[in-house]
Amino acid sequence: MLLPPLVHKSWRDDRRAILGWAAGVTLFTLIYGGFYSQFKGAAELKQQALSKGMLDFFGVTDLVSPAGYLQASIFSLLGPLLTLFCAITLMARTIPRPEEDGGMELLLTVPLSRTRFAWQRLAAAGAVATGVSALPGIVLLIVVPVTGMDIAMSYVTAASAGLVALTWCFGGIAFLVGAVSGRRATVLAVTGALAAATYMAHVISGMAGGWHWLRWISPFHYFIGTDPLHTGWHPAHLSALVAVGVGATIAGVILFDRRDVGV
Repeated sequence: MLLPPLVHKSWRDDRRAILGWAAGVTLFTLIYGGFYSQFKGAAELKQQALSKGMLDFFGVTDLVSPAGYLQASIFSLLGPLLTLFCAITLMARTIPRPEEDGGMELLLTVPLSRTRFAWQRLAAAGAVATGVSALPGIVLLIVVPVTGMDIAMSYVTAASAGLVALTWCFGGIAFLVGAVSGRRATVLAVTGALAAATYMAHVISGMAGGWHWLRWISPFHYFIGTDPLHTGWHPAHLSALVAVGVGATIAGVILFDRRDVGV
């Protein structure tokens, strides 16, 4: 089945960014994952050098075990930061970029409904965001056996699936903001602030007594709060992330179809 021309055009226009994100995330995972064999010898000393508050901030229970190391180095903060920024940036280009650049009117003059335009732009960005967010899991399928990490691959796959679901969640929100505002700066500011705020809610819920309820409003809890690198799959939590992303994208398409964009 041939892909719609608008999907091809989106990929062609963003090809340098796509290759850059893919290479960056792959290199990041290779470096941090491959470093475990050198790191584990001094892991206990490094863990003792960090305060419990610092470990709690990064959502890390230990730095000694392979699961603790992978959570601290890849899945706790840096990995989500890279994949979410990639998804948010791509979603900011779906509708806001052609609208700000003055090309929206031209694109919508072709025999293509607004709804189909939005879905095709979303499909192009979503496919790339999914691929990039899946790269850590794919790379770790090779790195974990090579470095001799004693961790079940099903647990690594569960954490990797959670990273993809988290990316879908915030990617859908970013698309909704862009569909409503038509401004890239607004997408970056609103979605970035929401990601930062909900991450802090996740951290505070695990550190401060009486604030445990905050975890339920943070997507990061549904991603890493269940500790998939130690406990494996949690389908209900992953489904909640996907549901938010899907709901946000559907709302974005509907609102974009109703919004006046000057055509």
